[in-house]
Amino acid sequence: MMKPLGALLLPLGLLVGCAPSMADEAEPSSESLEVAALSRREWAPCGFTPRRLRNLGSARVYAYDLVHGDGVLFFAASDGVHGTELWMSSGTEGAGTVMVRDIARGLESSGPTELTMVGDRLFFVADDDVRGRALWTSDGTEAGTVLVKRVLPIDASFGEGQTLVAYKNRLYFSSVVPDGTDGYELWTSDGTEAGTYRVKDIAPGQASSFPRRFIVHDGSLFFVISMGDENWLVRSDGGTSIIPMLKVHDGTLTEDALIFRMKSVGRKLFFLVDLNDGGAHLYVTEGTASSTRNLRFFPGRVPHDLVALHGKLYFSAGSGLPEGEELWVSDGTTEGTRRVKDVRPGAVGSEPTALAVAGGRLYFAADDGAHGRELWMSDGTASGTRLFKDIVPGAQGAAPASVTALQDWLFFSATTPGRGAEPWVSDGTASGTRALDEVAPGPASSSPRDFIRSGWDVFFTAEQSTGRELHALPFRPDARCTKKR
Repeated sequence: MMKPLGALLLPLGLLVGCAPSMADEAEPSSESLEVAALSRREWAPCGFTPRRLRNLGSARVYAYDLVHGDGVLFFAASDGVHGTELWMSSGTEGAGTVMVRDIARGLESSGPTELTMVGDRLFFVADDDVRGRALWTSDGTEAGTVLVKRVLPIDASFGEGQTLVAYKNRLYFSSVVPDGTDGYELWTSDGTEAGTYRVKDIAPGQASSFPRRFIVHDGSLFFVISMGDENWLVRSDGGTSIIPMLKVHDGTLTEDALIFRMKSVGRKLFFLVDLNDGGAHLYVTEGTASSTRNLRFFPGRVPHDLVALHGKLYFSAGSGLPEGEELWVSDGTTEGTRRVKDVRPGAVGSEPTALAVAGGRLYFAADDGAHGRELWMSDGTASGTRLFKDIVPGAQGAAPASVTALQDWLFFSATTPGRGAEPWVSDGTASGTRALDEVAPGPASSSPRDFIRSGWDVFFTAEQSTGRELHALPFRPDARCTKKR
């Protein structure tokens, strides 16, 4: 019989890791230093016309997994010729948008997933159609895009959260060796075969501890593991020392995740625990078992869209409560976990979604029952929570989605009569909130999403007749704008 995890973990806090020493954090690139020196409010769109960066092909194409690299954007896409492969883009200027490497030659797809930057290197999982799916890395060149080691990180579908995570200038993930002599355990990599190894066999032998849902918080790496019918939230410094925070019991690993949706807020780490009791419990920890505590039970739909503002956690919750689903806040105490405002009185609730923080305020989509689903804002108080902009007057609403804060600007999708779901931008004022030029003209919807700033552009994906393609809008300080807004 397998020993309970507590018996295995508790002594580990006293152990000194025997793995090779970790490298110092990488120095930021020259572009990163330049960007960091700019005030967030110096950034602005250079015009309002998004550009499709490259017609990836006449066949049905799809771009996904957009990641900001060192001066370029990495993403995965199919072009109808090479299958789904790794691509990169310099945006509206520079070298352009090109495929990095045809990993699975010809029409076959390597299907890159879990794109993750560690310093100036990209890690991802791909299949070269010869050795199966495994861990790869890239420096942005064809020659520098190589197989790291024949190990397969645990699939993200096992549970919500990151599959690969950057920590102390290394990659951490859960994997198994190909020969099957060991289970899924904690691994690390520096991008070389020799520097890719198992950190610790937490569940000895062929058993697996299934490390998953990684998050870096307050200088430590937190993740969830399983041992028998015990699920644990644990903390690590990247070596063999693993400190337990919380234990919950699970009847079977095929059930929904029990410890999930972790969010770092200052020194506090918030997370949810599902005990199969008709909802989810909101927990908080300050990095020790004694500081890990249950704050409140939420029946019905589990809390979602967790964001941090002014040292507090804001989220949407309460679908099983008399007031319905509304905006909530927690300061990490039981008494400080409360509803911010009953935006739509009654059991239906305003159902806030797409929460984003920009300029010290919280923005979200909600339906108050009178204006339809529109964009709202809050300073964290009931009196300071109000309708931000009634984009489509009346009960229909604009249904804002994919609300994303970039340099204190908001980018999102909104649906208006005759235009469909198209990209919008806001400087944080109602008068400064406007539509970008249509990507799909007329009543068709381009349904933009995946907004991300990289270099001097805001990238996003949007639907056109050829599929979901990559688009960009010049977004930079005035001195770098080539034309006036």
